[in-house]
Amino acid sequence: MAATSALRAAARRSRSAFDFFVAEVPWTVSSKELKEYFSQFGAVQRCQLPFDKDTGFHRRYCWIKFSSPQDVQNVLQKDSHILEGAKV
Repeated sequence: MAATSALRAAARRSRSAFDFFVAEVPWTVSSKELKEYFSQFGAVQRCQLPFDKDTGFHRRYCWIKFSSPQDVQNVLQKDSHILEGAKV
């Protein structure tokens, strides 16, 4: 029983290890475009782009979840990321 809960806790920690925070996302960029862009660095499992209920616009940040830590390293190796003319 204790081993099962330890495995679940380890799985939760490992899942978040491949999440990547992206700030300053231009208003005109969609989650689909973000996923397509970051797919060049590795397998993107999820793109979470939160929206503001009051304005209907996204909050200009997102989380990208990759399949492996190497995918995150691939993103970090590039000096800058430009989407629709804006550095994110």
